[in-house]
Amino acid sequence: MWTRFPKRYLIVILTFISTFICYVERVGFSIAYTAAADAAGVSQSSKGTILSTFYYGYACSQVPGGWAAQRIGGRCVLLLSFVTWSLTYAFVPLDPNSVTMMVLARFLVGVAQGFMFPSIHSVLAQWVPPHERSRSVSLTTSGMYLGAAAGMLVVPSLVKLSSPQFVFLAEATLGTIWSVVWLNYASNPPQSELPKATTVTGFGEVLLLIKGGHEKIKVEERNERICNRTESIPWKIIFRSLPIWAIVVNNFTFHYALYVMMNWLPTYFEQGLQLSLQDMGSYKMVPYLNMFIFSNIGGVIADHLITKRLLSVTATRKLLNTSGFIVASLSLMALPIFRTSLGAVICSSVALGFLALGRAGFAVNHMDIAPKYAGIVMGVSNTAGTLAGIIGVDLTGKLLEAAKFAHSDLSNPESWRSVFMIPGVLCIFSSLGFLLFSTGERIFH
Repeated sequence: MWTRFPKRYLIVILTFISTFICYVERVGFSIAYTAAADAAGVSQSSKGTILSTFYYGYACSQVPGGWAAQRIGGRCVLLLSFVTWSLTYAFVPLDPNSVTMMVLARFLVGVAQGFMFPSIHSVLAQWVPPHERSRSVSLTTSGMYLGAAAGMLVVPSLVKLSSPQFVFLAEATLGTIWSVVWLNYASNPPQSELPKATTVTGFGEVLLLIKGGHEKIKVEERNERICNRTESIPWKIIFRSLPIWAIVVNNFTFHYALYVMMNWLPTYFEQGLQLSLQDMGSYKMVPYLNMFIFSNIGGVIADHLITKRLLSVTATRKLLNTSGFIVASLSLMALPIFRTSLGAVICSSVALGFLALGRAGFAVNHMDIAPKYAGIVMGVSNTAGTLAGIIGVDLTGKLLEAAKFAHSDLSNPESWRSVFMIPGVLCIFSSLGFLLFSTGERIFH
């Protein structure tokens, strides 16, 4: 049945499912481990150690993941990533009293999943033509938000009906099934797909394909793919490139805001607004579903503007990145003003939705400027994003602790003002940097 549409569509769908499964895993682990740890009377400090270990492993493997995808191939690295974390969950018992074992297991899962996004972007850069890049990357990454929403809705029921350990086995099963499907259906682009892949970056080259330049570009594509495995990676040029730093800074800002919201928004609802998450039901998942919707809207808009030649690639990336981050900034800074569940959900949904819209700017841009090194640049960029999560989540905890001391509890809006002000200000400055220094033109040859 796969013969009815181009193979690259199947590749994009499978990468979307991969991010969906991984975020079900991330949310699922937090819920399952917390339930088991609370039942065993584990201290809050030990729980914090286990929950944060993932991000340290995840940060360590981003750049190595990009290097491996460049040398070995993103298809193989992505498969290895899934097999590693799936086997870890299949064989490691969920024992909250065994801190050392849980730390090692969680660190290993973080390392394995750190290879995932650089390899995915390497695969997409190889398969997806320029006029489909925005929607392909947006669809793939939107799997994260849908996975987070699905995990929050489904995993608590699994824990209640069965046990926390069952969540581990269920996640290992999902990872194994995906690995088998990927092994059977994923491949490198055939000759018929090569003219559509990484080196075709401008409208002139697309027109050249239409006018009959197929054989020349096939040869160039094949030669470039061979060279990618042997030539040295221009690390100095990469780290000195202002357009790449514009991507890195915006990735940092995006994940700072995202991880702060993912980790502390439930606390804001419960302690800041005195609301019950159980009473809110699925209502609390609207912000993440909004991210899923807006991420795909951004991709479709970007590809439409570029394909119809309404805007250049550079202008399109800057427009979506800036509009997304500015609206998100205003919504984040306004969030403490809203004191009802409806107002808080709407405001947080707008903030996260427009953050996701901005991904059609910075998150696709590395495939525009460096398709040969898409995995490497993604690894560097995602390292910054992971560090932002570590810094943002920890700093927010300290800010709230100080606010609680000053105001007696966290129901005072002033207790939360700085929490949401920091990512709001970061969004403004990073979007200005992207306006000044980013480009949609290819800068690495």
